[in-house]
Amino acid sequence: MSDETIPAGAGGEVVDGGTKPAPAPASHPRDPLHGITLERIINELLAQHGWAEMGERIPIRCFQLNPSVKSSLTFLRKTPWARQKVEAWFLYEQRRRQDEKADQEGTN
Repeated sequence: MSDETIPAGAGGEVVDGGTKPAPAPASHPRDPLHGITLERIINELLAQHGWAEMGERIPIRCFQLNPSVKSSLTFLRKTPWARQKVEAWFLYEQRRRQDEKADQEGTN
């Protein structure tokens, strides 16, 4: 075993002359969007509401003129205020569906 050290932030720490793997990233219990891609968000909203309603609720050109998932991804990745609106709408829809499911389970 060599006595080389690994620079800070290089993905591990020196332990007894060897390296210990970096710890796994912690889960993000307070980030409801953790692990959900922007593409999935757009596709779920599209399936639920369609381009016309998406363009009415969030009046941006990528939803209104020749809409496509690709153009929407490009625009939303470059435009934080629009992305925040889309993500907020997605989270609202998720909560609404969870509430409806809980209500149905409570009445059965």
